[in-house]
Amino acid sequence: MPRTANIIAVFSVVRKAALHVSESRAPGERDHFSISALSYDTLLRQVLYIDMGKLVRLELYNFKSYKGHHVLQIRDSYFTSVIGPNGSGKSNSMDAISFVLGIKSSHLRSAHLRDLVYRGRVLRTSTINGDGSATNGVNGNAQGNEGFEDEAVQSGTQERHDPKSAWVTAVYEDDAGDEQFWKRTITNQGVSEYRINDRVVTAQQYNEALESENILIKARNFLVFQGDVEAIASQSPRDLTRLIEQISGSLEYKAEYERLKEAQDKALDTQNYNLHRRRGINSELKQYEEQKREAENYSKKADERDQAIVTHILWKLYHFQRTIEESGAEITKHQEELKEHRRNIEKYERGLDEAKKEQTRAGKEVAKVEKIIKSKEKEVEVKENSLVPVAEKIDISRNSVARCEKRVAEISKERDGHSASVKQSLKDLKVVEKAQAQWENERKKLAEQEGRQLSDADVQQYNRLRAEVNKRTAADQAKVDNLSRQQKADEETVNSLKSKVDSAEWQSQKLETELSEIDEHKTDATAQIKEISREISSKKKAYNEQTSERLRLDQIRTEKNEQLQEVLIKLLEAEDGRKQNEKDVRLRNTVSDMKRMFPGVKGRVSELCKPIEKRYSVAVSTVLGRNFDAVIVENEKTAIDCIQYLRDQRRGQATFIPLDTIQWTASSSNLKGTRGTRMAIDTINYDSSLERAVAYVCGNAVICDDLSTAKHVCWEKRNDVKAVTLDGSIIHKGGNMTGGYSGKQDTRRWEDAEVENLRKLKDKLVADLSTLPEPRRGATEEETLQGELTGLEQKLAYAKEEAKALERNQISKRKELAHVQEQLEGARPKYREKLGELENSKRYLEELEGAVSEIQDEVFAEFCQRLGYDNIRVYEAQQGSVQQEAAQKNLEFSTQKSRLQSRIKYEEQQLQETKSRIKRLEDQIKQDQALIQELEAEQESTQNELDTLNAEIDQLTEQLERQKAKHTQKAEKVNEQRREVQKRSKNVDSTLRAITASESERQLSAAGRYTLLRRCKLEDISIPLTEESAPIDQLPIDEVVQTDPDAMEVDEDQEASVLQPSNIQDYGIEIDFEDLDEDLQEVQGNNDKTEDELLNKIKALNAELDQMAPNMRAMERVSAAKGRLATTDKDYEDARKRAAKAKEAFTQVKEKRFELFDKAFSHISEQIGPIYKDLTKDPVNLPMGGQAYLDMEDSDEPYLDGIKYHAMPPLKRFRDMEHLSGGEKTMAALALLFAVHSYQPSPFFVLDEVDAALDNANVAKIANYIRDHAGPGMQFIVISLKTGLFQGSEALVGIYRDQGANTSKALTLDLRKYQ
Repeated sequence: MPRTANIIAVFSVVRKAALHVSESRAPGERDHFSISALSYDTLLRQVLYIDMGKLVRLELYNFKSYKGHHVLQIRDSYFTSVIGPNGSGKSNSMDAISFVLGIKSSHLRSAHLRDLVYRGRVLRTSTINGDGSATNGVNGNAQGNEGFEDEAVQSGTQERHDPKSAWVTAVYEDDAGDEQFWKRTITNQGVSEYRINDRVVTAQQYNEALESENILIKARNFLVFQGDVEAIASQSPRDLTRLIEQISGSLEYKAEYERLKEAQDKALDTQNYNLHRRRGINSELKQYEEQKREAENYSKKADERDQAIVTHILWKLYHFQRTIEESGAEITKHQEELKEHRRNIEKYERGLDEAKKEQTRAGKEVAKVEKIIKSKEKEVEVKENSLVPVAEKIDISRNSVARCEKRVAEISKERDGHSASVKQSLKDLKVVEKAQAQWENERKKLAEQEGRQLSDADVQQYNRLRAEVNKRTAADQAKVDNLSRQQKADEETVNSLKSKVDSAEWQSQKLETELSEIDEHKTDATAQIKEISREISSKKKAYNEQTSERLRLDQIRTEKNEQLQEVLIKLLEAEDGRKQNEKDVRLRNTVSDMKRMFPGVKGRVSELCKPIEKRYSVAVSTVLGRNFDAVIVENEKTAIDCIQYLRDQRRGQATFIPLDTIQWTASSSNLKGTRGTRMAIDTINYDSSLERAVAYVCGNAVICDDLSTAKHVCWEKRNDVKAVTLDGSIIHKGGNMTGGYSGKQDTRRWEDAEVENLRKLKDKLVADLSTLPEPRRGATEEETLQGELTGLEQKLAYAKEEAKALERNQISKRKELAHVQEQLEGARPKYREKLGELENSKRYLEELEGAVSEIQDEVFAEFCQRLGYDNIRVYEAQQGSVQQEAAQKNLEFSTQKSRLQSRIKYEEQQLQETKSRIKRLEDQIKQDQALIQELEAEQESTQNELDTLNAEIDQLTEQLERQKAKHTQKAEKVNEQRREVQKRSKNVDSTLRAITASESERQLSAAGRYTLLRRCKLEDISIPLTEESAPIDQLPIDEVVQTDPDAMEVDEDQEASVLQPSNIQDYGIEIDFEDLDEDLQEVQGNNDKTEDELLNKIKALNAELDQMAPNMRAMERVSAAKGRLATTDKDYEDARKRAAKAKEAFTQVKEKRFELFDKAFSHISEQIGPIYKDLTKDPVNLPMGGQAYLDMEDSDEPYLDGIKYHAMPPLKRFRDMEHLSGGEKTMAALALLFAVHSYQPSPFFVLDEVDAALDNANVAKIANYIRDHAGPGMQFIVISLKTGLFQGSEALVGIYRDQGANTSKALTLDLRKYQ
């Protein structure tokens, strides 16, 4: 290797010198220094690889189209061309070289390796017999895969004998002159076997042996397949990068490079993550340590404040207890006095009790009768209201019956007119039929009287003369006959049209008369509809006014009731009660059910979080906002299960906060130390496991003492927070403000003055409600108007229905009239036209008959004279006029009968229609009359019930008067008895007042004691208790203690309730007053000065605490932060070491990959220019050649990006590769291939038809290049069809097809003998 390096260095210097000299001389000027740099490269290659081997021959056995054993001799030629016609199998030789050198089957034009085994076919052959006939036979020859057509075997007995395996052996002569045999075998099952010098080796050993000779299978540096040149010319920059990576061997490091790079990036990310965590925890730790000191100072002040509160409470409790005991003793003393006084008045009190009982019984009787009377009056009112719509319906039904009867009378007149018309038409039809029969009889008699008989001779003469006349007048007579027939048909048509016109005119007049009558009825109906509509509008207006007034009163009543309800709720809240609506109860039950079903449900935010002090209640409620009733759950799955449960059970909606996925940010420490400000989360007590959820619902909200502090925090200091004041006002992040009255029930507290105001407001609302009119009175008037409106609307509906019927009838009549007029307009022109045609036909017929008559007179002159006729027509008329007259008469009769029958049919239709209309109206009348009878029966029944109820009310009223008089007597007796008792109860009253006063004072003290104890329990104030005392937790929160002095007022007959003092419930709580100063024990409990001193001390301590605003959870957070910091430091150190190790490993692989790639790229980049110039230059026309170079897009890591290949053909400007012609692309691609091959050249280079897209000039340049560079260390094997390429080679291997043997064969010719 040192020798090789020295040789490369020497030749590099010589090459640069040669290039310098060559560039400095004029074009065409040559000397011994003008040899090209490429020649030096060739010389260098020959020096370096002088000892490299060469491919001597190729042996094939049953490979593709080569049946049996074949040898392709290359011998010592360094430029060998493989030629042959298309389909001969020359490309299979290329596949054989590729196969034996380990190339995959996908590059050998086969899907599987087993397809490379020769597969024959059975050919049908014929043998020529001696007699000239042919005998079919079977030839067992077979063919290969390329260029042949398969023939099917026709006989079922014919068999194939395909080979089971194939092999290719490449005989390679190494630098020592020894031959090496590389053999690869494949079976028809696709199994490969590798041998080197007849020794079986593995595929890896086989590849290593080839690589030792610089034959790189992965890079394929020894061959160029057919089509590779075009692919290389059109490849992208990244494809070129991959090609160089394959050649350089850097591709082998790609997977490790990517793996180590990913590991390095991951390690760096982990390191940065831990670094940021450590910094954040350090900052957090400093903040918590500062907060810890503040919390410790705050705790000391809080203890002092709590002790002051305990002292104040003990002082109050001590004096409450003393008052209770002293008042109890006083009550006992007065009770003894009261017993003596009561014994003196027991007799009178018993009389008073009896009188009161009798008065009560009489009062109950009065109330009972009054209740019955009210019930009866309500029934009467309902019955009277029900009579209104019934009467209205009766009136409407009667009006409907009257209208229908009127309409029936009108239609009956119309029916009678149609009936009379039908009768008259039938009578006229009978008259016509009778006249027709009479005329028939007269015609028969006249014919019998006027009939004449001719002799046979006269008849013969008449016939002969008639034949002569017919002969002479044949043409005119034919016209006369035709015209006569046509005239008769026209007359019938004219008569028919005249009848149709007459009938249409009569129907038109009739329909116009009916339309006029319908218009009159329609006008009356329209006027009636308008009148009813006006009346309905008036009633609706009155109804709407009445309804509006009722709604207004209802609205006032509703508003008053709502206000009253709100006041009552507030009064309940003032007594420390809490009103829970149905929704809250339902939500609480739902959450409770979910807790039982899903273990991960924690509860509602409002249940799990409490303000640390009462004064923060409003602010905390405002901060929680819509999350006040949100449900905290363990994880997202539990939230999804709960949502599905709510959906399945239809139990409403709820918001869920999963602890594992909720996102939140730590609160800012910028506000710490700001006077009157604290973070919202620091004002809430909660379990540490819920910190994420509480931090989420609180966000970055802060609680300020007042609005000015909030403005200072948000606007002056420009903190991006939501500020909430203690009274619930909000300054949002965007600067908008929310404030006003907050109606949260859990934060509302009331004073005695407010309670008194609420009671006054309640009394006022009750008085206002009592002054409003009864809603039933307005409802009665509305029902009356509603009934009238219903009747009018029904009446309007009937009128509209009648108007619609008239409208439909009018439309029908108009359509019928239009149809009749249309028929009339169509019939009149036809009638006039046919009448004119008939008159013209008559005139023309008269002319023809005149001509015929002249001839007849001439022929029949002697015949008529002899028989006494004026002319022959008289004779014939006598015989034929009778028939003609009969036909005319029959036509007239038929026309009259047809017209009469049409009129009868029309009148009968109209008659039937009027009868149907009358029938419908009569049915409607029957329905209305039946409805009237039902309504009258209902009205009568209701009226009877009303009479009965009124009679009962009269009787009950008399009974009520008697009961009231009796009650009055009983009341007078009670008053008399009470006066007797009062005369003797003055001493009792004074004693009772003393007892009441003592009991009131005792109850007030008990209530005060309970209130203080309740406060201690709610606010968790610890007061000293005796050892026998029950714990303060047993104190019931919802117990109601009577504090109103009037509540102890006792009636004179309740002796048992005043014999002993009322029982004061102490709940087993005994307070230890030893810690209370004796001075405070001596001071009276109602001493305002002492009260103010104690309260002022508490207030001062609270003010100092408010100014401090500490984070009470800072102590536990400091220890937690220190633990996290230690863990994070360890994680960071481990991550840093892993990152350094990953970076070192990645850098090594990166440098190795870059070194291999850069070495190959530098070599190829240096070679591409001279090679392209050598390929494109022409010593005469283009001595300078073209230019080509490589440009990498990323110089740091070129294998990650593309490499652009630029080529500029001679005498052309620079253009992109895709804009070059096919030949120019091929030359550029070949230059790149030769440059790549020069980096790690194999001993031989196989090119498969790389000249396919080149013209002859470029083919000659390729041939010259190969010829110049062929030699030791550079053996070229070219498959080509171009003469310009293979004629300059040293040897030719000819491939041909032996059709008889169905195989490809090879011949070798050494051309050096002939050069």
